[in-house]
Amino acid sequence: MSKTLKVAIVGCGGIANGKHLPSLAQQLEVQLVAFCDIIEERAQKAAAEYGVEGAKVFTDYRELLKEDIDVVHVCTPNDSHAEITVSSLESGKHVMCEKPMAKTTEQARQMLDAAKRTGKKLSIAYQNRFRSDSLYLKQLCENGELGDIYLGKALAIRRRAVPTWGVFLDEEKQGGGPLIDIGTHALDLTLWLMDNYEPKSVTGSVFHKLGSRENAANAFGPWNPEEFKVEDSAFGFITMKNGATIMLESSWALNVVETGEAKTLLCGTEGGADMKDGLRINGEKLSRLYETKVDFGSGGVAFFDGEQETDATREARAWVEALLEDKEPLVKPEQALVVTEILEAIYTSAKTGKTVYFD
Repeated sequence: MSKTLKVAIVGCGGIANGKHLPSLAQQLEVQLVAFCDIIEERAQKAAAEYGVEGAKVFTDYRELLKEDIDVVHVCTPNDSHAEITVSSLESGKHVMCEKPMAKTTEQARQMLDAAKRTGKKLSIAYQNRFRSDSLYLKQLCENGELGDIYLGKALAIRRRAVPTWGVFLDEEKQGGGPLIDIGTHALDLTLWLMDNYEPKSVTGSVFHKLGSRENAANAFGPWNPEEFKVEDSAFGFITMKNGATIMLESSWALNVVETGEAKTLLCGTEGGADMKDGLRINGEKLSRLYETKVDFGSGGVAFFDGEQETDATREARAWVEALLEDKEPLVKPEQALVVTEILEAIYTSAKTGKTVYFD
């Protein structure tokens, strides 16, 4: 592959404009050459702002795939992730797909099979792995600082922040609410830090308690109860094959004071960590308990905190390097598949009232 990547965007809505396009535009080896959206004006606007001279606009991704393109970023609703990703891979393109990997486990497996069959790279956009605190904690875990990690909590809790735009409230399009939207980030982060991708069983609870309220307090303005077809909170108890336990908590609307998204808590035999108030490490030394808060600022320099990159730009940089240097992406599709399997199991368990067991 040449040192220049021709990249196309399918889905020019909020996540494309808020993350993918700005971060890709900072990569010198990237040329944004094609833009697709079912609303043509959105694709035209994105092309005008981020595209190279002569960038093309489409309303049908199938037509876009006929172009000379190296990479496709899929930024569409969950129910179309698999269809667009598989088609893109089979047309010879590498794919970065937004989270979650797919609406269902079956669709996610189709994506993984297509990547293996075509030999093209596939990654899922779990950008929280690229945060400074996440990368630091991952290194601690790999160095054995926490020992054998046997307990994890994956936290994605909002008090009142229900997204009222797009198709977030449409169960058919998305597959669910906060669990599949933000719970997926917290679960991915926790599994990755624990380096544990072998679930044994899942028990789930899903609640539709607050979505029917009129004129509800909400960060994004009141939601329409008639459109609120997904859960407002969901919880899972996950047992791994090695005996480790993970608790997943997610909500868009929940009567709770303490909130936090894409956070994790880990307990190991040699120490623990949490992201409640920054990254905190705890343990025992010389018969005394200790707690350390990690400082990610440079310190001592006025008006400068030392942060040069955001998690989104680190994600884009790592993805570009994986393509140019023919390396495995940090977020492997096999890992993202397990996330989808667990999320689906939580929904299934809640619906059936039974624990879901994995083969």
